[in-house]
Amino acid sequence: MLETRTQRRLAAILAADIEGYSQMMGADEDGTLAATRAVWGNVFNPIVASHRGRIFKTMGDGVLVEFASAVDAVECAVAVQGAMTLYNLGTGTAEIALRIGVNLGDVVSDGDDMLGDGVNVAARLEAQAPRGGILLSDAIHAQVRGKIDIAFTDVGELALKNIASPVRAWRWGNGAGVEVQAASEAIPSIAVLPFTNMSGDPDQEYFSDGISEDIITDLSKIGGLMVVARNSSFAYKGKTPDIRTVGRELGVTSVLEGSIRRAANRVRITAQLIDARTGAHLWAERYDRDLTDIFAVQDEVTMQIVGALRVKLQPVERQRLAGTRATNVAAHDAYLRGRQLAADLPEVTTDRRAAFNAVIAAYTRATLIDPAYAAPDAGLSLAYIFDHANRWAGTPDPLSQAIRHADLAITKDPDEVFGHVAAAVTQMYKGDVEAMKASANRALALAPNSAAAIGILGNVKMMLGHAEAAIPLLQRSIWLDTDFAKQGLHFLGAAQLLAGRYQEAADTFRERIRRVPSTDLSRSLLASALGHLGQVDEARRVWAEIAAINPNYALDEHLGRLTYSNPADPARIREGLAKAGLPD
Repeated sequence: MLETRTQRRLAAILAADIEGYSQMMGADEDGTLAATRAVWGNVFNPIVASHRGRIFKTMGDGVLVEFASAVDAVECAVAVQGAMTLYNLGTGTAEIALRIGVNLGDVVSDGDDMLGDGVNVAARLEAQAPRGGILLSDAIHAQVRGKIDIAFTDVGELALKNIASPVRAWRWGNGAGVEVQAASEAIPSIAVLPFTNMSGDPDQEYFSDGISEDIITDLSKIGGLMVVARNSSFAYKGKTPDIRTVGRELGVTSVLEGSIRRAANRVRITAQLIDARTGAHLWAERYDRDLTDIFAVQDEVTMQIVGALRVKLQPVERQRLAGTRATNVAAHDAYLRGRQLAADLPEVTTDRRAAFNAVIAAYTRATLIDPAYAAPDAGLSLAYIFDHANRWAGTPDPLSQAIRHADLAITKDPDEVFGHVAAAVTQMYKGDVEAMKASANRALALAPNSAAAIGILGNVKMMLGHAEAAIPLLQRSIWLDTDFAKQGLHFLGAAQLLAGRYQEAADTFRERIRRVPSTDLSRSLLASALGHLGQVDEARRVWAEIAAINPNYALDEHLGRLTYSNPADPARIREGLAKAGLPD
């Protein structure tokens, strides 16, 4: 009798499942089934196919995939988690989080199915992977080390269920910001550096900066492209950095730079798109046009970027890009002046009222020149919100003014992103969380890369009691807009605290205090996180600093200003302080 020999081969196996699937089904079976189908069909399966993977088993909440290449398997895992971050941003429901394990080992074919330790280890790694993260076996990590630009953390040997020997593993996705960085690896990403003013007139800086920001705004409306915010890319203004350095520092794959010369009624614009990984030019053009053609030039630059980066525009995105452009050059010019003055407001140290009034005057002039132009009203709303928060100009009831202009902007143009952003912020100050959520979701639908909308939506999720779901949103808003980190780190730390991630919260609050030494609110929540960690002496030291910074600080007043739907959230803050014997 001939002996049948088992056919084995070496393969990379990726195992993925939805964390908390049973609880989600118990809470909303129909909604969970619909969301699961959308994730597998619209997110997971296309990415697997693009990385040459073969799905050989599906289990409702889980999937097993075979790859011939270890690099393809790991890059696929990271791309999936990055795409899931983007997918979750626009949903109004609870976040769907995947866990992924990847292993390289022997497998045995059984029809279309696969068996063997190669599969078993991948499945056991997936079960121990962090929410939204990945665990690799040492075998597959050894194959991809030095071949992919993705960092993994060595977590040592793990005891895996029903696996005889411990398996050394490497983790991705359990540190602050790592989920956010994945998004830039999953889709094309770009930074638009401020265009150089070649006019010989420093007063024209507002114009060159304004054109750069208009391009950023247009690109942020494209869901298939990651665009860092103005504050991040404008940090390089007046400098001549190596583009590859910019790419590494901002976490982008491409950079747009250029120059603008404006003289009388003519404008010359040069623009070049550069691969931030290699320094190679992807596209370059020079435009010599009448000033009245400036809008057409901006449109052409945007579409050239889309083409060079091979981004597929959805029909609604094409319509959105075509339908929101200003048409009156003089009104747009006044708007650009107002926007530049508004961007400078936080740095003003003297005669703040005059600086604020100059912003209002410029935006108002734009509305008088073109009463149908929505963007200046959005600018006015955001300016009055700034006055409401800082009380610089003594405006009677600036919040009402902010609400009025946000409503005007949306009435004039329902697709004006910053009108919806402004509306969301005014609703936050009013404590109307549901309305804030609707406005933030609308802004995000119009501009998937709006750091402001993403950060606001993160706050909404936290206020509604979904702190865990808020964390990746807040991380991504900070990554897109580094200047937002000064404030965003406080919200991120609060979300981490409420999610029970006490060590992460403590680290985040320490970084926030380093950037904003005068903050009392972050110190209060830091003391709570330290109390939960049992670091009583450190918590009391931090609490003592609050008294030195703000002798009038009152915990009850602080918590009273926080709009938390879940009573357990402020209770968690108090519990941490109580563990440290605070306040005494």
